Amino acid sequence: MKTINADLANHLVNASTTICFCWRLKLGDGSVLGFTEHDRDLTFDGTTFLAASGFSASAMQSEGGLGADTSEVAGGFSSEAISEEDLAAGRYEGARVEYFVVNWQAPSAFQLLSVQEIGDVRREAGAFRAELRSLTHKLSQPKGRSFARRCDAKLGDQRCGVDASSTDYSASGTITQVLADNRLLLTLEQSFEDGFFAFGTMMFTSGALSGLSVDVEANRVFGSGVKFDLWLPLSVLPDIGTGVTVTAGCNKAFSTCKAKFANQINFRGFPHVPGADFAYSYVDGESLHDGSPLYS
Repeated sequence: MKTINADLANHLVNASTTICFCWRLKLGDGSVLGFTEHDRDLTFDGTTFLAASGFSASAMQSEGGLGADTSEVAGGFSSEAISEEDLAAGRYEGARVEYFVVNWQAPSAFQLLSVQEIGDVRREAGAFRAELRSLTHKLSQPKGRSFARRCDAKLGDQRCGVDASSTDYSASGTITQVLADNRLLLTLEQSFEDGFFAFGTMMFTSGALSGLSVDVEANRVFGSGVKFDLWLPLSVLPDIGTGVTVTAGCNKAFSTCKAKFANQINFRGFPHVPGADFAYSYVDGESLHDGSPLYS
């Protein structure tokens, strides 16, 4: 059972009230943004909640048990804190959202109602709609490991052990030409073989996309530069001269782990697990049945 702020509780018993709703967004990069449906800015709990943002919320659907509650918030791009470019770049996806009710005449009287995460985001003309999911939705996500031939670690994490930020596996560069919304031409500080960055990442370090990381499909020498193909198109095209950092990719195969990274001791897959062809095989009269392993 929630304990309601005493000042707010005393205010709510009055015949008329002066309450409004506020949202605090905590992004993955550590940024904190506050918004309110009120007509002026409010400050409480160490955050300033901006008005004139066009924020409004739908009714919240709440159920008993562990089912994930959902709601929706809509807003416009009138606030300088939210831009269409940032929304298109996916900066708000997965952000933590704290939902408050507050007495706007006495902002110290506030109550946290719920904590949710931003799910699907839809853009409309001059506005957006974002799905809010309760934290219980994480309980429905698969956890644990699977017995599979390929590695289930992420390149550079603690389980992998490879220093992906070293100059052996990453490089800084500059965009010299935008060939398409998913194809960029770069100049890099050092040279790498074609395909070295396939399944890797590209992090933008300057410009409108600064801080955004995208997945690399392929790379190869192209004229005086290196052409990078991205798995998904960019919603916002970078400017010429934008800085990037590219990191090597790993296809999770044992042979790649050994030959490319010399890290086979930390391989987190099961390369000797029999495949489907072996699982569906059957005994025939020509095979040798002497008790020796059937698969090696």
